[in-house]
Amino acid sequence: MTETTSGQALYQWRQWAIDLALANGIDLEEIDWFLQSVTSLSTLSLNLDLYRSEFEIPLELPLTHLTEKWQQRVTNRTPVQYLIGETPWRNFAIAVSPHVLIPRPETELIIDIAQKLAAESPCSNQIMSGHWADLGSGSGAIALGLAHQFNNATIHAVDISEKALEIVRLNAKKNRLADRITCHQGSWLTPLTHLQGQLSAIVANPPYIPTQIIPTLQPEVAQHEPHLALDGGPDGLHSIRTLITTSQAYLHTGGLWLIELMQGQAPSVVDLLTQHHYENIAIHLDLSGIQRFVSARKAL
Repeated sequence: MTETTSGQALYQWRQWAIDLALANGIDLEEIDWFLQSVTSLSTLSLNLDLYRSEFEIPLELPLTHLTEKWQQRVTNRTPVQYLIGETPWRNFAIAVSPHVLIPRPETELIIDIAQKLAAESPCSNQIMSGHWADLGSGSGAIALGLAHQFNNATIHAVDISEKALEIVRLNAKKNRLADRITCHQGSWLTPLTHLQGQLSAIVANPPYIPTQIIPTLQPEVAQHEPHLALDGGPDGLHSIRTLITTSQAYLHTGGLWLIELMQGQAPSVVDLLTQHHYENIAIHLDLSGIQRFVSARKAL
């Protein structure tokens, strides 16, 4: 049953939430994002207080529940994305839960880089219509992006967490891509042994944060996002090393390898890829000019 509240009551609630956010260093844009997840109010209406004179505004949750949730945001530093249950990413609304990492805007570029690499590959047709693996899929954001970009490819979403794969399936279904994405539970490439030598591309946003740095991150990250998706070991490269040493056996000739990493890690990853005889190794910048991605190709 839909709840309702008056525009004046919602205005007073919003002012309370703004005061609380200001006192605790929380971005004010989160309040309207939060409100738009439970009402049909537009950004313009919220910014200009146009709703204030309305007698009844439908709410998906009672106002008291909104208060409880916003107090979680402020007191517990729970990410607003977890309170809402989704986040925008590229052209998708991605469902999220505390079982998965919240997909970041900078990760969106990995799909564009993948498209460019595939188009420029000497075996472009084979890659465009082949098997792609999104390893450590989490919410499935990358898998969705790849499925949308490569209409003829088969996308394999792999994650060690069954709870994460439930979110992948939900996102694939709600974005009408369930027939294009196959889920596999297991560690990295282990569930894909039947595809050894057949993968056209391996794409991943693996854990890359050094263990000792995690407690120093924002509480929204350190206290709420899954450490399984964050912790890259003492130097942050533990999972990346695994992906470098195991991927060649799974890629076909000319297959692509592409990952996201932390600022400062790119030179070490390039050295490791060189030692394992990958070709066409390249570093790619994010929109802030940070060396955020590294790509390579299995030798032709």
